[in-house]
Amino acid sequence: MDSRELRFSRTMVFAVEEINNSSHLLPGVTLGYQVHDSCASVPMAVKVAFQLANSLDPMFDTGEQCSGSATVTAIVGESGSTPTISMLRITGPFGIPQVSHFSTCACLSDKKQYPTFFRTIPSDQFQAAALAHLIRHFGWTWIGAVRSDSDYGNNGMAAFLQAAQEEGICVEYSEAFSRTNPLSRVQRVADVIRSSTARVVVAFVSSGDMRILLEEMERLPSPPRQWIGSETWVTDPDMLRFSLFAGAIGFGIQRSVIPGLRDFLLDLSPQKVSNSPLLTEFWEGAFGCRLRTGTSTGVGVKEKVCDGSEDIQQLQAPYTDTSQLRVTNMVYKAVYAIAHAIHSIVCEERENSTMKCDKNLNVKPTQVLERLRRVNFSRNGYQVSFDANGDPVATYELVNWQIQESGEMEFVTVGRYDASLPPDQRFDMEREITWVKNSTQVPVSVCSESCPPGTRKAVQKGKPVCCYDCIQCAEGEISNNTDSSDCLICPEEYWPNAERDRCVLKPVEFLSFHEVLGIILAACSVVGACLAIATATVFYRHRTSAIVRANNSELSFLLLFSLALCFLCSLTFIGRPSEWSCMLRHTAFGITFVLCISCVLGKTIVVLMAFRATLPGSNVMKWFGPPQQRLTVVSFTFVQALICTLWLVLSPPFPIKNLTTYKEKIILECDVGSAIGFWAVLGYIGLLSLLCFVLAFLARKLPDNFNEAKFITFSMLIFCAVWITFIPAYFSSPGKLTVAVEIFAIITSSFGLFFLLFVPKCFIILFRPEKNTKKHLMEKTSNDIHY
Repeated sequence: MDSRELRFSRTMVFAVEEINNSSHLLPGVTLGYQVHDSCASVPMAVKVAFQLANSLDPMFDTGEQCSGSATVTAIVGESGSTPTISMLRITGPFGIPQVSHFSTCACLSDKKQYPTFFRTIPSDQFQAAALAHLIRHFGWTWIGAVRSDSDYGNNGMAAFLQAAQEEGICVEYSEAFSRTNPLSRVQRVADVIRSSTARVVVAFVSSGDMRILLEEMERLPSPPRQWIGSETWVTDPDMLRFSLFAGAIGFGIQRSVIPGLRDFLLDLSPQKVSNSPLLTEFWEGAFGCRLRTGTSTGVGVKEKVCDGSEDIQQLQAPYTDTSQLRVTNMVYKAVYAIAHAIHSIVCEERENSTMKCDKNLNVKPTQVLERLRRVNFSRNGYQVSFDANGDPVATYELVNWQIQESGEMEFVTVGRYDASLPPDQRFDMEREITWVKNSTQVPVSVCSESCPPGTRKAVQKGKPVCCYDCIQCAEGEISNNTDSSDCLICPEEYWPNAERDRCVLKPVEFLSFHEVLGIILAACSVVGACLAIATATVFYRHRTSAIVRANNSELSFLLLFSLALCFLCSLTFIGRPSEWSCMLRHTAFGITFVLCISCVLGKTIVVLMAFRATLPGSNVMKWFGPPQQRLTVVSFTFVQALICTLWLVLSPPFPIKNLTTYKEKIILECDVGSAIGFWAVLGYIGLLSLLCFVLAFLARKLPDNFNEAKFITFSMLIFCAVWITFIPAYFSSPGKLTVAVEIFAIITSSFGLFFLLFVPKCFIILFRPEKNTKKHLMEKTSNDIHY
């Protein structure tokens, strides 16, 4: 016999007697009752349902004879969902309300199928959501699931799996079994649990089925498993004998106190017991003796005769254990709910606050059914009411199986769950949980370890979403949360840090005066300008010398001035680009170089014209004297200035942030604006350079004292070579190196002109003064040529 179920039935009797003795609830009206044993069997429950519907004689216990109708007005029970469903199929059409204390199947909330059903215990729909919330709270995403192969187990597990899926929890396996299955079936379920990788097992199993499974698990122990139980078995005191499963947790009905119940349960004597077959069976089974009366069941009872020394006060059994009144209180509330419904039918309050009840009124089940829907009262501090589905407000205690210092295992309340509160306030932990193996460390049950920030989850092929690989975020992407499903692309001006868990501003890069390359190029520019100024100083101090006079001193000074500007204009390419610097650098470069090439071109023409002037009858020099030379330089330079002006007016250069050359940094550079204007400036310089080279090449065989033409030829050759090489180098150099290449071309070509045109002359002026005479120049040629 299940003595816990006997306690439930005796609680109903206690509640009925308490109501019959009440002066406030149904005063003067006596409730009768019948107690039937369904033996947790569907066929037996169906048989009882037929008896109740047809008002047949009771099978077992009965209260005092009632003077009223023998028609059953309400039913309390059944403990199991499947027997309850079977009963409702029979009693429902008769409109007989049934209030269950322990049938939790969510399917019973369907009022279309079960319009006469109520319950004082919450639906498994709430328990399933609470279990899923609990599992997610502790970070378990990889679990196993077992269930009873019944309406209770199948519907409860279906609701749990749906809630678990919404919480992102994956189930490795889901097994169903029943205690009526062959042992091999139970063994197979146990083997699945033992071999699984999930360390957490959720069991939506009835007490009878769970007892069979735990016995099989104890036969061949498995690796440590954290058990999460449904209310049916996780608060069953009979389960505490399985010490191997200490640390199990689950939600149970709130523990309660029912004043006077313990005394009523223990108020049993052999004489009282002998009047009830149910109590007789319990008494003989509990004490191992046989009562003298003829009502003895004789089932599993020794031949020993009970001698009256049996003390139920000392008996340790679920029947006498009132320390964990959970479901028992649901029975108590069910009886009171029915009593309140009947009270509202047969009683009315008078003007002097007295209650008048008609005990002879024939109460119909349909009347009780209608009033049950509106029941709302409080008993012993516990509220009782039903919603539209016949369900109460769902409140649970989180129960933990803990081994005490005495070595005994007990139920310990460690938290609470209230479904009526907002989702983020429903779960409340009150004390520390003792986990499997008596550990205080929360067990880990995941298919894959969490992916750290900077990575994303990639689901493994053919496996649930909880089984994944951690893939580093792609270039330019980040993830700043643990277990990110996707990586986020950084904004355009941002780039991931090394860990790829946050976006940081891209470093801005440009050729700066503070870096080595910028310092070297700036130094070369300044040195070149200083050399040009120094040479001009030397030429000015020796302006009356033969070599200075022979090399057209006016164009030489202008050329040195333009070379100094060429060297200095390269400085505009260094530093942070701005609107003014972008416009200045290209226009200054274009104009100064044209000025320089124009001077060289003028010197080349002078050499050619001077040689022509030595021929008999030639007066060409009067057509290319100093005024014409100045006009030539100004004219060539004016054309370039005009091109630059049009460029600046129509589409000037401007600073841009180059985000394409490098993904991880920003290059600040100058966009040329108009490509036509840029290449027109370079093309014009190239055209003058080519013209100068051709003329110098034609003059290369003049007498030695005119060997400046050779130097011009070589300088123009170097100049053209540098700028021809510049074009592919310019397009192939990334970032700030593009600017460096342009500066290098400017400095190199400027130094080429400077060294070939002026260094040899300075060497003679400073170190070979004996050659810096008119006589020496005359000795080199048979003709005295002046220009």
